[in-house]
Amino acid sequence: MNSRKFAIFALIMVQVLYGLNFTIAKTVMNENFIKPFGFVLIRVAGATVLFWIMSLFLPKQKIDKKDYLKLFVAAIFGVMINMLFFFKGLEYTSPIHASAITITVPIIILILSAIILKENVSKLKIVGVTLGLIGALVLTIYGKSARAGDNVPLGNLLVFLNAISYSIYVIMIKKLTSKYHPFTFIKWLFLFGLIMLIPFGYNDLKAVEWHTFTPNAIWSVVFVVVGATFGTYLFNPLALNKLKASTVGIFIYLQPVIAGLFAISIGADFIDPIKIGAMLLIFLGVFLVSKKPKNAI
Repeated sequence: MNSRKFAIFALIMVQVLYGLNFTIAKTVMNENFIKPFGFVLIRVAGATVLFWIMSLFLPKQKIDKKDYLKLFVAAIFGVMINMLFFFKGLEYTSPIHASAITITVPIIILILSAIILKENVSKLKIVGVTLGLIGALVLTIYGKSARAGDNVPLGNLLVFLNAISYSIYVIMIKKLTSKYHPFTFIKWLFLFGLIMLIPFGYNDLKAVEWHTFTPNAIWSVVFVVVGATFGTYLFNPLALNKLKASTVGIFIYLQPVIAGLFAISIGADFIDPIKIGAMLLIFLGVFLVSKKPKNAI
């Protein structure tokens, strides 16, 4: 498997893990096992420990002093704002609505990468973005969920702010991922993020009644920490090192597909011709964007 194919595989893994994250994290919060900010603190603390343990078995790489500030700012957008707004928004809205809002990320990244990173935007990529957007919109508009949010407009707004924050993060780390090994970069990103999150999540975490956790709730928390956090933040830099930021962004269109399929598997949704067609459009869009463009505009 060449480096580009591995990068695309890594991106697909990110979307699978994060697509499942919508429903799993929502379930834990809906059943009042843990509040959003406390969940974020557990998520980041667990992933931070895993990243630093893994780094002990890898070659050491020194961070340039000038890059510590860049890492700190990246942690603000990629860890603190991103996760706080996402989990709080998910508390108020449904997984289907949340996955619908996240499809704005590729558009934001495409615009930012063209302006800031001066990336060329190919005609093929424009077609892919358009097809993926149409498919994701159809899927999320017609998708049904058994879960109702307490305040859907507020939840959707928070998830949208999360999408903007994540887009800024992806653009910011593009150069850093080409300079440092992913573990070197991520372990510092999460350490800075953890320090900033402690004041927000400490009280929620302190209030958790651990003895009430069911086996399913425990598994869900472990999945969010190990899979949806440790896994996704590891794979994303690997992909960014080989692909354009705008290409990375387009793969987020897979999230509504994964979220929808998972909802179907647990009986929270159903499949029909419209959804099948929407999923095919999304996969076609991802395929077109992942191809190396010949002409750019």
